[in-house]
Amino acid sequence: MRPATAKDAPLIVVCGLGFEAAIAAGPGMLTVCGPGPRRVAERLDALLAGHPEGAQGWAGILSFGCAGGIDPSLQPGACVLASGVWTAAGPIAVDQAWSRALLARLPQAREGLLAGLDAPLATRSAKARLWREAGVRACDMESHAAALAARRHGLPFAACRVVLDPAGRSLPDCALLAMREDGGTDTLALLRGLAATPREIVPLAALALDAWRARHTLRRLRRQLGAALAPPR
Repeated sequence: MRPATAKDAPLIVVCGLGFEAAIAAGPGMLTVCGPGPRRVAERLDALLAGHPEGAQGWAGILSFGCAGGIDPSLQPGACVLASGVWTAAGPIAVDQAWSRALLARLPQAREGLLAGLDAPLATRSAKARLWREAGVRACDMESHAAALAARRHGLPFAACRVVLDPAGRSLPDCALLAMREDGGTDTLALLRGLAATPREIVPLAALALDAWRARHTLRRLRRQLGAALAPPR
């Protein structure tokens, strides 16, 4: 690999799942997938350490994908641009110039804090508690790891996430039980869960519709941003 110049340095895009990475992919983008903070941290550190120019060979790190809704006013498909990342250890800043540039291209987006969590926030009560205590608008399991890696390596960081499950809805137990460690779905586990609790078919169908809305919005945002996904020069 030849050393990158300031003009052609690629952007690292951090996603939770493969479909998010497929949407984000494009010229000048390199995607890193979780799910979860441990995978993201390990993969980012290895990637940054392996470049001949180190961190200077990259334009920045963007967290891009879906999120759980915490702000009750946000519906599935709402876009949140992070004004910072809330963690249990304290807030992590974003690059303000980059965030303003993203907002200029996405006037429909909402600004606000994203919560970085190590596990899914599955219940309405847990979401409501985090809303009361921290005032965050949405949460995911990759943004805090990406933000910390950016801070370690001296790179700009921004986050653009789309609400999948809204604040007023709990995740069905069968969906959580069927979630594989790599983020995929164990279909047999899902079917066994539905057989044990058939009443969850309705919330599972609602979750599938929410996921469709979130994917649709992600694709639209990606088209709107184009090459402007990267930080301004």
